[in-house]
Amino acid sequence: MSSSALRFLTQQLRRHRRAIGSRRRRLSAGRQALLTLAHPRVGHTYAQSAAGFGVGTTTAYRYVTEAVELLASLAPGPADAVRTASSKAYLIPDGTLPPIDRIAADRPFFSGKHKRHGMNVQVVADPFGRLLWASPALPGAVHDIRAAREHGILDALADAGIPCWADKAYRGAGGTVRTPYRGRWETLSTGQKAVNRSHAKIRALGEQAAATLKSWRLLRKLRCSTTRITKLVQAALVLHLISPE
Repeated sequence: MSSSALRFLTQQLRRHRRAIGSRRRRLSAGRQALLTLAHPRVGHTYAQSAAGFGVGTTTAYRYVTEAVELLASLAPGPADAVRTASSKAYLIPDGTLPPIDRIAADRPFFSGKHKRHGMNVQVVADPFGRLLWASPALPGAVHDIRAAREHGILDALADAGIPCWADKAYRGAGGTVRTPYRGRWETLSTGQKAVNRSHAKIRALGEQAAATLKSWRLLRKLRCSTTRITKLVQAALVLHLISPE
C-alpha cells in the first residue's frame, strides 16, 4: 500500500465530506482512507476490519462502500484510455476472471474457459505490461471478444489506429487487433510458429496488468454481491494509476 494512495484517498474523502456537509464521524478522513485501503489489500471480512479500527461492522461497511464508490467515479473510460495510449507503439488487451463464491446453478457466472465461477474483466496494458484501463465486470460466461466489443474498447482503439496484440480469444475482432495463427502446432509452418512465439512473448506482458488487479487480495476471491464488483475493480484501477511507478 503506497503512501501516495493513502494521501490521495484522504484528500478525496475530505473534499467529499465538505461537499455533503458531513460533520462528526467515528473515524477521520485519514483513518477512513486507511480502513478502505486495508480492507481489499488484506482481504479481511468487514467484521475483522471493524475490530481493527474500533468501529462497528455496519460502520466499517458504510465507510468502505462510500470510499470505493468515490474512487470508482474517478475511473477512466475507454476514450480516456485511448487518449492516454495515443503515444504508445501498441497495446495489449486481455481478459481476466476474478473468481466469485457461487454455486453450480449460477450458470451465467460460470466460465467454460476457466472452469470456475467468476466475473469477466477486460484490461488494457501498455508495451511494458502496465495497466492502463479496466472494464466494468460482466458475468464469467461472457466470452472475451464479446465483452471487449460490449465495452467499446476495440472500436475505440481501432478508430485511433493503435495496434493491439491479443490472444486467440480475440480472433475475429478485426480492426487493429492482431492474434496468433490458428491451427495445431504441428500443422503450422516454420514461419507461422516463429510468428506465434514472438506474438506470445509480446502478449504475455499483458498478464502483468491482470496481476496488478489481483494484488488486491479481495479480488482473488470475491464474496460480495456481483453488483459491487465493478466498483471494486475500478477503485483498484484508480489507486494503481495514481501510485508512482
